[in-house]
Amino acid sequence: MNGVTKATFMLPYATTWSDYNFGFFKLNEGSNTIQLKAGWGFAYFDSFTVDHADLDPLDVQPVLTDSQATPETQLLMNYLTEVYGNHIISGQQEIYGGGNDGDYELEFEWINDLTGKYPAIRGFDFMNYNPLYGWEDGTTDRMIDWVNSRGGIATAAWHINVPKNFTTYQLGQTVDWKDATYKPTETNFNTANAVVPGTKEYQYVMMTIEDLAEQLQILQDNNVPVIFRPYHEAEGNGGLNGEGAWFWWASAGAEVYKDLWDLLYTELTETYELHNLIWTYNSYVYSTSPAWYPGDHQVDLVGYDKYNTIYNRDDGLSGVPNEDAITSIFYKLVDLTNGTKMVAMTENDTVPSLQNLVEEKSGWLYFCPWYGEYLMSSAFNYPATLTTLYQSDYVITLDELPNLQFQ
Repeated sequence: MNGVTKATFMLPYATTWSDYNFGFFKLNEGSNTIQLKAGWGFAYFDSFTVDHADLDPLDVQPVLTDSQATPETQLLMNYLTEVYGNHIISGQQEIYGGGNDGDYELEFEWINDLTGKYPAIRGFDFMNYNPLYGWEDGTTDRMIDWVNSRGGIATAAWHINVPKNFTTYQLGQTVDWKDATYKPTETNFNTANAVVPGTKEYQYVMMTIEDLAEQLQILQDNNVPVIFRPYHEAEGNGGLNGEGAWFWWASAGAEVYKDLWDLLYTELTETYELHNLIWTYNSYVYSTSPAWYPGDHQVDLVGYDKYNTIYNRDDGLSGVPNEDAITSIFYKLVDLTNGTKMVAMTENDTVPSLQNLVEEKSGWLYFCPWYGEYLMSSAFNYPATLTTLYQSDYVITLDELPNLQFQ
């Protein structure tokens, strides 16, 4: 749209003419240039219709899927629904596993030095708590400190690894991190077996859940709720059968993935009685994406990971920030659950500009840039844009959060 990449779509296969809704886009007054650029494959277009955008209301009830949610978890959910559609909460992912020479505060102090503010949400990762090479990197303690001492909100992903050579791996065996992976192209781990009781893959998954549950129990004991985003970015490059998967947990396709999600949800909530989680599902907007959705009964939030920096085609590396608010994608994800779940930008490179967020009525619950250059390089974010965002009334920062500890 007018020279800016707004969205990427995978059109469904069809043998007859059919309608396809590209979603909502903000047009400039007067003339606009609209381009459709092919990625791979081909399509014929017969006609285009442009109409006034009928935006869905963002009215979500603070009902968690876990009826036994802890008071702090419910209090956090109440707050999230209060601000949804009216503000966007600032967030930032920390590095994990001893990166930045152990300086986990690098990105946060950089933001504070630039804007005078800290993000309200801090992103963590439980990757290092695993049966293979797991070691204590202080993630759980930092989560407790961020929530209970600094008054922030915690979200966490789980880049859980499997052995590269699962065939020769013995359950309980220590494996060097170089011999572990989360990429399906680097392992012979059979994900289809991971949901079949009695298989070695199933037993391994249960071991990973046990390690994870130990840390979540510590957080629950310390009254820390977590916006929990497990098995993220499942669909990857699209498709139903795992052909586009970036991670092992999606390599066997949508149905197995949903079974795996159900296994994790059931084990953590019922077996381990963990009720401090706001379950967040990472979606896409391909034509096949609805088939991956675990279901309203096991999802509290829907997330989308925005990586759309405008790269230089000459070198494939350098680029400039894309400050678009990707409103079309936002409302497609609203429609995924018929508006019953909040939608967040759970990862991103470029943070959308304040002007685009407000003018396009893009109601993302929060943003959360990845660490390192994804935040601090001007190829991904303009410092002036971040300063404007953090100092605006529309963006909620750490100092603006209410007391979210249950009294």
